[in-house]
Amino acid sequence: MQIYMVGGAVRDKLLGRPVNDHDWVVVGATPEQMLAQGYLPVGRDFPVFLHPETREEYALARTERKSGRGYRGFVVQSSPDVTLEEDLSRRDLTINSIASSTDESGATRLFDPYRGENDLHERVLRHVTDAFREDPVRILRVARFAARFTDFTVAPETMQLMREMVEHGEVDHLVPERVWQELARGLMEEKPSRMFEVLRECGALQVLLPEVARLWGVPQRADYHPEVDTGVHLMMVLDMAARLSAPLTVRFACLAHDLGKGTTPADVLPRHIDHETRSAELLKDVAERLRVPVDCRETADVVAREHGHIHRSQDLSAAALVRLLERCDAIRKPERFAEILLACECDARGRLGFEESAYPQRPRLLAVLAAVQSVITREIAAQAAAKGQSGPQVGALIHQARVEAVAQWLQTQAHSATT
Repeated sequence: MQIYMVGGAVRDKLLGRPVNDHDWVVVGATPEQMLAQGYLPVGRDFPVFLHPETREEYALARTERKSGRGYRGFVVQSSPDVTLEEDLSRRDLTINSIASSTDESGATRLFDPYRGENDLHERVLRHVTDAFREDPVRILRVARFAARFTDFTVAPETMQLMREMVEHGEVDHLVPERVWQELARGLMEEKPSRMFEVLRECGALQVLLPEVARLWGVPQRADYHPEVDTGVHLMMVLDMAARLSAPLTVRFACLAHDLGKGTTPADVLPRHIDHETRSAELLKDVAERLRVPVDCRETADVVAREHGHIHRSQDLSAAALVRLLERCDAIRKPERFAEILLACECDARGRLGFEESAYPQRPRLLAVLAAVQSVITREIAAQAAAKGQSGPQVGALIHQARVEAVAQWLQTQAHSATT
């Protein structure tokens, strides 16, 4: 029995990056031997065990053979006869196909039959063997790694292979949950725009997210968007979200906020009248198709519908500001409202020349929300009940009190600005 550290742990150690999880492959062992040593079986499709002390995963060396379309169409073979090189050959990229072991003296020895260490030095994402084409999820993984390792490029032969996989319909058979899993992880990487650039270059974006793919080439008004191209703007917004360390809910909202611009009639371009409504409708289709989590889709829906109003909120009256907060459900969900405002800041700063600009709407609307929250609704409800009022009448009184609180705050701000 021989045990090797494999995959991301070896790669990240060689890159000098933090190593959070370790994966291990065991060569020359049977499930019975693993059980006898106290390992706990957890694998459903192939033999994977948890170490009795560290609880890290140890997988028996295995080979895979394509048996159908999609990422589930595989026959897995695991036996003591499977070599380490055979196990590494089924992996996606050369940089993930490096194994290491420690000898009795404590020295580390690399096993690198596919020159993954060289590709690390060359900053190249390259497939290991032609078996890459058997699993379409690998296209998404390559795109995600491009977003993580921002100075790496996709090898030309790997990009060509990915294009062929798209042309042959392999991407069409990906299950929604797996697509969302990879997209979500890619959105949270250092430069999410690179994920979409890679998916667009190989043709997978048109299959998986046609609503996003058609944004490239759609012009916007240059006085608002010096970058002009809507697709370019979207990528700038996503990278701004990463720069501001936004959570996934915000990053997905950024991805979906301008989908409606892709359906603007050609005769009204570069204006995009009511694109917010169209964006919200298209978002519903995307969220249902990919089975996006509720928190992500709800935040994205509000951002799609309201980002224009939030951008222009400095011109709104007290009553209009309260109505905006009510439409955003900010009073009930203040934490989500803070995320909505962050997404809007990413949108505003994700424009050419505006990257370092302030976004005063965000602190201002948070202050407006604080003014609204200062209204003690239970006292208003009690006074209304004493007068025999209830239901909509109480709601109207609370709404009016909130408008008055915001009006007073606006007046205080105006006075402060003149003194």
